[in-house]
Amino acid sequence: MPFGGHLRGDNRWVQLADLIPWDEVEKRYRECFKKKKGRKAKSVRLALGALIIKEKLGSTDEELVETIRENPYLQYFLGFEGYKDERPFEASMMTYFRRRLGAGVLAEINEMIALEHHEKKESSEKKKEKNDVDPPSGGKGSDNHGQLLLDATCAPQDMRHPSDVILLSEARENTEKIIDSLHSASGDAIKPRTYRKKARKEYLSFMRGRRRTKREIRKALRQQLGYLKRNLKTIEPMITKVSSDVLRERQKKDLAIIREVYRQQKYLYDHDTHSIPGKILSVSQPHVRAIARGKARGAYEFGAKLSASVTEDRMVFVDRLSWEPYNESEDLIPQVEKYRERFGHYPSSVHADKIYRTRANLQYCKNHDIRLSGPKLGRPFVDTENNKAKIRKLKRIVAKDEAIRQEIESVFGVGKRRYGLDRIMARTKITSESMIMVSVLVMNLETILRDLSLFFSECVWKPVIFAIIKRIKKMFLKIEEGIFQNPLKLAVIRP
Repeated sequence: MPFGGHLRGDNRWVQLADLIPWDEVEKRYRECFKKKKGRKAKSVRLALGALIIKEKLGSTDEELVETIRENPYLQYFLGFEGYKDERPFEASMMTYFRRRLGAGVLAEINEMIALEHHEKKESSEKKKEKNDVDPPSGGKGSDNHGQLLLDATCAPQDMRHPSDVILLSEARENTEKIIDSLHSASGDAIKPRTYRKKARKEYLSFMRGRRRTKREIRKALRQQLGYLKRNLKTIEPMITKVSSDVLRERQKKDLAIIREVYRQQKYLYDHDTHSIPGKILSVSQPHVRAIARGKARGAYEFGAKLSASVTEDRMVFVDRLSWEPYNESEDLIPQVEKYRERFGHYPSSVHADKIYRTRANLQYCKNHDIRLSGPKLGRPFVDTENNKAKIRKLKRIVAKDEAIRQEIESVFGVGKRRYGLDRIMARTKITSESMIMVSVLVMNLETILRDLSLFFSECVWKPVIFAIIKRIKKMFLKIEEGIFQNPLKLAVIRP
C-alpha cells in the first residue's frame, strides 16, 4: 500500500478475487495462444480482471486504465504484488483481451464459478436440514427438485437505426474510397467519374424530408442503387489492372460485403419487399440482424439474441447466443438437459413464457415428471357453479407461476440497466459476444457477493440480536414480578 497501511479483508474487490479460480482459468486461457515464441503474454488474471472491472464500473477503456492506476484494491484484484503508480497496460489491449477470452471461454468460466457456488450453498442447506425428516424415496420423478426459469432477450448493438437508403449511401461512400485507393496506385492521370457530389446532394435532400412517401423512398433507392452499380462496375477493371493487394484488409472485406448488399437491395427493390434471409443492416457490422421483439418502444431490436436460464439461486447461464433470429421454444429441451448435466437431476418445475408451451415441450416435461408453468392445453373451463372452484384454483396456480417467472425478467432488466446489456459498444462479432458473456459473469459474481454478505450478517448479527432480545425479555419479566409483589413501589431493575 502507498504511505503504509494494509488492505481491508472485507473489501468487495478482495472478496471478489477469492471467488474466481484463477489457476483453472489460466489453463484454459493458455489454449488461446500460439505455440510460437514471442513477447511475454499478459496473465489471465490481468485480462479477465480488467474485463470484469470495466463491466462492473461501466467505464471506457481509457478511463479503466487510469482507474486501475489510482486504486490499490483494483491492482490487488488484478494480481499485483504491490502498488504501482504506472499504467498496467495500454487501453488498446482491452480489444485483444476480448478476442482471446471469447464467448466459449467466458461461458466455461461462468459455469465453473456458478456451479462451485451452488455446491457450497447446497452443502450448507443440507447441514441445516440434517435433523429434518427425509423425503419419501422411490417413484418416477422423485429425484427432481429445483426451479428453472427460461426466457430469451436481445442485446442491442450500438448502431444507428438501419434504413435501406442509409445503407446504400454508406456502401456508395466506401466504394468511392476504394476507387480513390486503386486510382492512386494505378498512376493514371484521369480519375474515373463517380458523381459523388451529386449522389451526396440527392441523399441529403431525401434525408431532410420529414414525411417521406413511398414514391419518394423508391426514387431515393433507385438513385443510390444506380450510383453503387456504377462504382462497382468501375472497380472491377481497376482491380484487374492494379491487383487487390493495394487495398487494405478492411477495404477488401468491405468490398465483399458491399457486393452482397447491392445484390440484396436490388432484389428487394425489384420485388417491392423489405424482407430477405440474412439481410445486411450495416456495412461496418454485417453480422447484426433484426430481432423481432414486439416491445412498446419498438417492434425490432438489432443485435444478438440469447436464450438464458436462471436457477433457483439466481445464477444466470447463457445457453444459446445467435445473431440470426430463431424461435426460443426450440431451446427448452436442450436447456433442461443442460440443467441435468450441471446439477445431476432434472428440475421439478420449469417457468417460461406461453411460447414455450408447445406440444413437444409439454410431452417432454410430462415424460420426465417436470411441471411446465401455465394452464393446461385445450378449451378453458366453462364458467358454471360446478367449475368455479377449479377456475379459482387454476388462476391461483397461473398467478403464482407468473410471479416466479418474473424473476428472469428482473434479471434481464438489471443486466440491461446496470451491466451494459442494453447497448453493446463493441464493433466486431467476437468482441460483442465477449462483452455479453462478461456482463453475465459479473451479474453472477454480484449475486455471490450478495449471498456472502447475507450469510455473514446471519452468522454474526443473528446471535447478537437474539441475545439482546433474550435480555430484554428477562428485564420485562423482572419488572412484572416487581410490580406484582409491590405495586406501589417499583424496584429499579438493571438489565
